[in-house]
Amino acid sequence: MLLHIDSSADVTADSVTRRLTETFARTWRTRHGTADHRHRDLSADPVPPITPAYTTLGRRVEREGFAPPAKVPALIESDAEQYEWDLTLPLVTELLGADTVLLGVPMYNLSVPATLKAWIDRVTFPGALTDPDTGESLLRDTRVVVVMARGGGYGAGTPRAHLDFQTPYLKGYFGNLGVPPEHLHLVVAELTRVDVLPHLAGLEGLEAASLARARATLTALAAA
Repeated sequence: MLLHIDSSADVTADSVTRRLTETFARTWRTRHGTADHRHRDLSADPVPPITPAYTTLGRRVEREGFAPPAKVPALIESDAEQYEWDLTLPLVTELLGADTVLLGVPMYNLSVPATLKAWIDRVTFPGALTDPDTGESLLRDTRVVVVMARGGGYGAGTPRAHLDFQTPYLKGYFGNLGVPPEHLHLVVAELTRVDVLPHLAGLEGLEAASLARARATLTALAAA
């Protein structure tokens, strides 16, 4: 299954990440069909931020030695906790059912959109992504393709490279979840606001080359 998640607040016509994730998804559907393509739009259908009931339930699960999802209902002690679990379990189940996770992640204020962070906070429920028998990550065989877009240039060697908190965060997050480095693909399109930001004038060629590389890489990954 392909779990395709977009987090851009922009409509497709204005969103580089939405257009690029669709490039991947279209190629993937050509190879695998449409039945196993699940699209989640975090802007149109936001994941609610976690609440005290979520964290209280999570701590209780941790005290039980990171109880797996099947055992969580027996630990719920309030309607508020039940509500949080009812929001969380479908997202965890959806993530664990995916062979490939495709994320569209524009850079907002040097990092990731709040809509994506809300999804991350919710699916990373204590014990939910770990095999209770072996302690291994349940995402160890999952391929993750992250499509990032930045209005400016933040690549290695650029003056703003040190302000890229998007790449290290996503690498660290998925690595900490147990996604092997060879299964994590970060695809970047840079200088995407060259048409509207005066200080980027003259960099149109670099923007076009960056976008072309991203499209080619995504097409190849989707066809693999």
